Amino acid sequence: MRRKITVIGAGNVGATVAQRIVEKELGDVVLVDVIEGVPQGKGLDMIQSGAVEGFDMRIVGSNSYDETEGSDLVIVTAGLARKPGMSRDDLLRKNEEIVAGCISKTTRGSRDLKVIVVTNPLDAMCEVVRRITKLPKQNVIGMAGILDSARMRAFISMELGVSMTNIHATVLGGHGDTMVPLPRYSTVAGVPITELMSPERVAAIVKRTAGGGAEIVNFLKTGSAYYAPSAAAVEMAEAIFNDRKKILPCAAYLEGEYGISGVFVGVPVVLGSKGIERIIELKLTPEESAALKKSAASVQELVGLLTV
Repeated sequence: MRRKITVIGAGNVGATVAQRIVEKELGDVVLVDVIEGVPQGKGLDMIQSGAVEGFDMRIVGSNSYDETEGSDLVIVTAGLARKPGMSRDDLLRKNEEIVAGCISKTTRGSRDLKVIVVTNPLDAMCEVVRRITKLPKQNVIGMAGILDSARMRAFISMELGVSMTNIHATVLGGHGDTMVPLPRYSTVAGVPITELMSPERVAAIVKRTAGGGAEIVNFLKTGSAYYAPSAAAVEMAEAIFNDRKKILPCAAYLEGEYGISGVFVGVPVVLGSKGIERIIELKLTPEESAALKKSAASVQELVGLLTV
């Protein structure tokens, strides 16, 4: 039996997620959006691209949630995008309403469901999904650290002129201004970047990583990033469906790990067929631990404003 993936939101992120999924032949896709004709038109366009790309996955565009019944995975991208000068926190109220409404309709006809959350403010939206669905904590996963780490890897590659395939970067914490990039755990072919560039250049990369999303928003003016976020979400889907047991930085619900409880925070996890199968605790310096707890406190402050 083919796997079924529901993508909520047919905007730039959702449509690109759907396209990447069918090109990788991870499963059939239901693309849902409230705007009449948009998911249907984009879905039809994707199906026609299969004749060129050579995939045979089924894509259904819909304005209702009837087609989502029996989904194995839901990827939530619906919500308002950031505009220049707008923080992720500014999005909280409206996107809480959107995500809560969407996920309650999607999960009614699906069992043993996994949910990947992309909508910002991401960590708080993960909590919205957890509360509405009542799913086990390991089944709700936020797409955060993979994107942030990808941005850091790109900046390291630009700085050193080396292949991104040789670069590993580690970013913990909330998906926002308080994220915690870890240069000590960021390497090029196993060599820490702290040994390959000056402290000033490392600091500049850390700062640029934290503002990576805002930098793109400022360029685009009327939208936000979608190529890298969609690639990150699909990497998570592939790890789950193929039971890769892949270590990836994701937003996970913590219950004492890193001294943090009751909140979704970006940490390294083992991602496989059961969702988050294990949380990996890195040994942090006092300064790194304090920064992570500060980031978690920022997320907790947002969660305290939720109404669901």
